[in-house]
Amino acid sequence: MGKYFGTDGFRGEANCNLTADHAFKVGRFLGWYYTQLKRRSGSDGSARIVIGKDTRRSSYMFEYSLVGGLVASGADAYLLHVTTTPSVAFVVRTEGFDCGIMISASHNPYYDNGIKLINNFGEKMDESVIRLVEAYLDGNLEAFGRKWEELPLAKRDQIGRTVDHVAGRNRYIGYLISLGMYSFKGVKVGLDCANGSSWNIAKCVFDALGAKTYVINADPDGYNINQNAGSTHIEVLQRYVVENGLDVGFAYDGDADRCLCVDEKGNVITGDHILYIYACYMKERGKLLMNTVVTTVMSNFGLYKAFDELGIDYAKTAVGDKYVYEYMMKNGCRIGGEQSGHIIFSKYASTGDGILTSLKIMEVMMARKKKLSELSEGFTVYPQVLTNVRVTDKKAAQDDADVQAAVKKVTEELGDTGRILVRESGTEPVVRVMVEAESEEICQKYVDMVVNVIKENGYVAG
Repeated sequence: MGKYFGTDGFRGEANCNLTADHAFKVGRFLGWYYTQLKRRSGSDGSARIVIGKDTRRSSYMFEYSLVGGLVASGADAYLLHVTTTPSVAFVVRTEGFDCGIMISASHNPYYDNGIKLINNFGEKMDESVIRLVEAYLDGNLEAFGRKWEELPLAKRDQIGRTVDHVAGRNRYIGYLISLGMYSFKGVKVGLDCANGSSWNIAKCVFDALGAKTYVINADPDGYNINQNAGSTHIEVLQRYVVENGLDVGFAYDGDADRCLCVDEKGNVITGDHILYIYACYMKERGKLLMNTVVTTVMSNFGLYKAFDELGIDYAKTAVGDKYVYEYMMKNGCRIGGEQSGHIIFSKYASTGDGILTSLKIMEVMMARKKKLSELSEGFTVYPQVLTNVRVTDKKAAQDDADVQAAVKKVTEELGDTGRILVRESGTEPVVRVMVEAESEEICQKYVDMVVNVIKENGYVAG
């Protein structure tokens, strides 16, 4: 991770540690850099960069700042307006854009925001480009064989333009609809849009495929994104599904790159469940290439036990769909994801896509003519307790000798009956302490043991 960009972009509280000036400079660099690449390849055309945003009040500010920087550097900025992160990735890779930008802090509260950069393949931006962006932000940019004190401004007919590109978002909606292999007629589907990016997309897709669609949290006001809504507050959808007698429910996060599900009984279907359900479906049809599912270190023990029983191999990566995708591409795997609901279907998308994930779960339900609760029966979840500790210095807290000693003690006491994982967040000043064991009481005991050491050693933020 860099100084500004973590595992999922440049994220922080709007106008505190992520400002409009930062956004303008990011736009200035990207517009200049991709224009330079075109000139050096013999093209005199303008760089084309597409931008999407979520529903946060500050997203408009960052959009205008980014656009100002882009056009000042000679690039053309194409505006998708409010849309999902995976839609930006789709538009970039299918319409020949030089890169894409998504303005979102994903599942974070409304006062945070973020800038996610997407390369021309619709993937997370290359680290080499991220390093150049950060160097420019710090005033020490070296690129194309020289040091740049400041980037030149475009003049006269070289100044870029803005283009309304809502058509790109509409093509993405059409693409999702085209992936529906079955009619959803007669199926009562609940959608929790988190007052975020999916609010004007998800219902269109499910309606087009014939579902009887029930939607909640689809009234964004700039402040209510993720507020008691969406995949981070799944209990809202759980109640809604049960109270309204729905067949299934899907909850998205703020930028709709993740999805969690609720079965007809109101039970939560996590990302691990989704990986299990779809991997079984793929294996049955001979479509599970490499016979491997890509997970992260946060996936539940129960998932691996279920895969072992089915003869399905698995890989474990660091937390972050970026790392999952990298492993998938390197090893030719078709499905991977995170417990949090970032699921990647590499045949159809280059990033996690919440709406696509919900369509794939619907596909399995319709193909096997089973309820979602029945599809998840082979996966038993081990009890897990996860505590997020907001700290002053996450690396120092994690590396502290006393903290390490506590982790080692827990590991030894658990033996082969469970595990402990302590890791720093890639997007927040947080250390995550997670324990899986035979009972929730045991989990809580060992989580508290480590968290107390972090507190006693003075790392907890006030």
